[in-house]
Parts: sequence; C-alpha cells; structure tokens
Amino acid sequence: MPQETLPLIYRDDHLVVVDKPANLLVHPSEIDRRETRSAMMILRDQLGQWVWPAHRLDRPTSGLLVFALNRDCARELAMAFQEHRVRKEYLAIVRGHPPLGGIIRHALTVKDDQESRRTIDAEPQPALTLYHRLAHTTVDWPVDKRYPTSRYALVRCRPATGRRHQLRRHLKHISHPIIGDSSYGKGAHNRAFASTFGEHRLYLHASDLWLNHPVTGAPVDLSAPPPDAFLRVAGAFGWAESAMIRSGQAHVTKE
Repeated sequence: MPQETLPLIYRDDHLVVVDKPANLLVHPSEIDRRETRSAMMILRDQLGQWVWPAHRLDRPTSGLLVFALNRDCARELAMAFQEHRVRKEYLAIVRGHPPLGGIIRHALTVKDDQESRRTIDAEPQPALTLYHRLAHTTVDWPVDKRYPTSRYALVRCRPATGRRHQLRRHLKHISHPIIGDSSYGKGAHNRAFASTFGEHRLYLHASDLWLNHPVTGAPVDLSAPPPDAFLRVAGAFGWAESAMIRSGQAHVTKE
C-alpha cells in the first residue's frame, strides 16, 4: 500500500504548512483512541522527521495547518497563534442568506472536549468573528416541508479570537449554521447535501493564513484551494468564480 501523504503548501527549514483533508485529526487524541491516523503522524512519516503542530484545526474542518520543524519554532508559532498575531480566514457554506457582511460578537463558554456539548463551569469568554457573504442561491429543494425552496450561501469568515468551535457556534448563533455540522447544524439540510453531492462532510475550509516567519520575521501569505466537495457545490450553485478568489499558493516576502 502506498504511503499516505498530505499536500504541502509551504516548506522551509523551520516550518511546513499542509492542506489537511476533512475528518482527519491533527494529532493523536484521548477523545478517539481507536483512530490511528492523524495529520501529525502522516506528515512525520512523509518528511522523515518529527513535527510539532502550531495550532488546532477541528477534525471535520479541512485546510491550512501549520507545523514547526523544531522546538524553538514551535514555541514561537504557538505564541503567535495565542496572541492572535496570525490572521486566518475560512470558507463556509451555510444555510440561509446572511447579510452581505457583519461582525458577530457573542461570548462562548469553554468546551471541555472537541466532540461533546458539555461545558466547563466558567464564565463565557469574549469571541468575535467577521464575515462576508460571497454568493448565495435559492434552490427548488423542499428540505423543510414548510417551504418549497431552500436557501444557501457561501461566506468568508475571519475569527478575531480563537475559541473552540467559534465559527460553527457563531454562525449557528446568527441562524446560519454551516452545512454538514452534526453538532450545530440542521440534519435535514446536511442529509440533502450528502445525498445530492455524494459526500457527508462539514463545509468549512481554512483557506487563507497570514503570519510572520518565526525566524526571519518576513510576511508569509498562504492559501489552500477549496476542496472538491466545495467545488462541486460551487459548480452546481453558480459560485465557481466566488469560491476561487484565491488559489493554493504561498508567498514569502524577501527582505
């Protein structure tokens, strides 16, 4: 059997950035001890060296994932993410037609693990998300028996804070949950997409990321193209151009 590999978006002597597929853990987890695959282990074997994940990406979310190649860079990158010095943007397909753009300010309770809805007994933490609607459509799907049609939209989101499941919970908060979200979305719409497009997944993709290189300080501009699941929906709904505003690339400014 061929060795499993991950698409490399950027690599140098200090860090590597991959395009993580949906439904892959970032690293081995106590939450799912039976799962033997993780992005960290696949990349370790692919590069032939140890790697350190610099941040988290939910298992069902696809897209840009940053790893350090040594402990010093791991420490610096982790601090940059914690201090919100890294800008991240995501593509999401949501139910309904949200406003053209807006800011979601809604405090979130701390989640004690990735998969459960239980919360730790603590005060809600401030959380802020910016979003922009890229495209929308109305289709003749009577998913909800109360309506003869269904409405969907493609949105770009930028979390200004880093709370657990922030985008998923914030979009649910404004009544536009992400398609394929089994925790916060609508089952009927999730099933309609899975049946029509042949894939059951969360339609959330970490598409763009900007950071300063942990060693040189040079700006690093990264993007990962929308996965096939997004492109199938984009083609069917007439969103192809909107979904491909940026394509997979990496650019580092030389000083």
